[in-house]
Amino acid sequence: MGTSVYLSHLSIFGPHQSPRYPLSLEDKIQEQVNQLQGPILIFGAGGFIGANLFRTIAQYRTDVYAVTSKPFIPWRLDDCDPARVLHCNITRKDDIERLFEEHQVRTIFDLAAYGAYSKQSDVDLIYETNLIGLLNLLEMASKFSIKAFIHAGSSSEYGLNAAAPKEDDPLQPNSHYAVTKASAAQMIKFYGTIKEMPVLNLRYYSIYGPYEEPDRLIPQLIEKGMKGSYPPLVQPDISRDFVYVDDAVYATLLSANSDFLKTRGKSFNIASGKKTTIRDIAGTIRGIFNISQEPEWGDFPNRKWDLKEWYGDATLAGELLHWQNETSLRDGLTKTYEWQKDYSKPLYEKKIVQDKIRHKLSAVIACYRDAQAVPYMYRRLTDAFVKIGVDYEIIFVNDASPDNAAEVLQELVNRDHHVIAIEHSRNFGSQAAFLSGMEISTGDGVILLDGDLQDPPELIEQFYQKFLEGYDVIYGRRVQREGNQSLAFFYKVFYRIFRSVSYVPMPLDAGDFSLMSRKVVDELVRMPETDQFMRGLRAWVGFRQTGVDYIRPERMFGVTTNNWRKNLAWARKAIFSFSFVPLELLTYIGGLLTGISFLAIIWVTINAIFIDHSIPHGIPTIIVLVLFFGGINMLSIAVLGEYQAKILEETKRRPKFIRRNIFRNQ
Repeated sequence: MGTSVYLSHLSIFGPHQSPRYPLSLEDKIQEQVNQLQGPILIFGAGGFIGANLFRTIAQYRTDVYAVTSKPFIPWRLDDCDPARVLHCNITRKDDIERLFEEHQVRTIFDLAAYGAYSKQSDVDLIYETNLIGLLNLLEMASKFSIKAFIHAGSSSEYGLNAAAPKEDDPLQPNSHYAVTKASAAQMIKFYGTIKEMPVLNLRYYSIYGPYEEPDRLIPQLIEKGMKGSYPPLVQPDISRDFVYVDDAVYATLLSANSDFLKTRGKSFNIASGKKTTIRDIAGTIRGIFNISQEPEWGDFPNRKWDLKEWYGDATLAGELLHWQNETSLRDGLTKTYEWQKDYSKPLYEKKIVQDKIRHKLSAVIACYRDAQAVPYMYRRLTDAFVKIGVDYEIIFVNDASPDNAAEVLQELVNRDHHVIAIEHSRNFGSQAAFLSGMEISTGDGVILLDGDLQDPPELIEQFYQKFLEGYDVIYGRRVQREGNQSLAFFYKVFYRIFRSVSYVPMPLDAGDFSLMSRKVVDELVRMPETDQFMRGLRAWVGFRQTGVDYIRPERMFGVTTNNWRKNLAWARKAIFSFSFVPLELLTYIGGLLTGISFLAIIWVTINAIFIDHSIPHGIPTIIVLVLFFGGINMLSIAVLGEYQAKILEETKRRPKFIRRNIFRNQ
């Protein structure tokens, strides 16, 4: 260890500078950061320890990425380079696979967890995140050349056996969170010892420091201490094992650079080894802030899993990781105070705002000859999203529009980081435009709109209410149309015919305007067919669906690009994509005509033999019959040709669209 420290120290201070001994914790952290093999992914980087780990590594490395489950940049990373903040749901294998392939990851820090706080009470999500998510990560990591996989466990794994247990002592979990963390430790052991992967588990004790949740004990002690008082406290004899976050980060880095022949599959306690009671820490806070009043004990109720004795034994971490806690409680509290007094208020205000954000929505707008309408669409969409309190992105797809849409969209992208513009190489049609935007969208829900403002953005508020009720597809139902009423009548007739002949239930009077959940969007994007009819596929995938009534207005600018020919083409696309009735009708017509012909033959034969021996030679009759049956044959061939053309188009496997550019403001 001494030689490696010395060499690294020379690299830090330069060959002509005299090294200082012993190395500071900051220097040792930098040494370990430089030894990591990249690229580096930190899952759960929006959390307390994850954010500190990412910020530490990002000081010295450019190949580290923060991975969060949130569809927006978390408050702890709000001032970081957004290009290095990635979004991934670890319960979805395709999300993880995309991330691994894009970044060819070598080192993984998995700090993603749910259930550690009382407010995180969704039991299903606790198990999905802490077990299924970990399993997905480990399985994907097993397919790549991973140098290190460090999993964040918890001292909660020991449960009732919480008084300085060693790593091989029995685990007695006493909460769902503890159960999942104990199970995760066993999973790590299996992948490390049986599959021989470079993985290990760190059981963090009570980590504290900058960016901790503001309602936790130490941030509250400091917040009240700055005002000369104490927050409500539990009983004074309850003990914890406090570790400053820089020490926890150092332990995590040492783990990634450890000898995995000795450490793989093992769990390590990251603890100070000191039993600190609430009375002790209150006394330390009194000394830092010169608080005169006495704390009031027992004002704050104990949590269900709280134990009186809860501290650790870090002997194994010292032996195999060469780690020990270095920051004293007083020094750690002082450092936290220095940070908190300068930075906590604006960051915590951002946290309060983000805690209210439950979802991110993506609007995908197909634009063709809509340059005049785009700024109005942008403004109305922004107002709608701000009103309902969601994070959002607005994706405009310029489908080779002949107007100045490209310039208008570029200006919006430069002005607002919420806006993304896609430019297609040619006009591929609205369905391809929607699919192109859906493919790069990151929202929990995706809204499809036409760019001509006939789909009112203000309806999104009602869509979102249905989304919160658990519906996966919420479509706009056109109960009335402004403008040409004869055309509106034929639209209504078509939807009813389409519904009656389709082999899946189709909603009446529903166009592309809709809000779809992420799982529906993922299914639609995965659809292999080239010639897509989005509203039909949306019905085909199923899930919970409902409609919201609205009156469809006329275009705000210009005239519609649709005509009778295009409308008939839409009708053909819909029917031949989702109905076999035309083929069935041909069967019925053919059978009926064959029967009639057979009866006619019998009648002519009987008439010629027994009734009238002079058979008429009527040319008009023959012409009519030839034209009739010829027309039937032509119709039959045409119908078969429609289906064969669709089959031919699908077998070509051409891309559904080609993007020329994607413009983002980063």
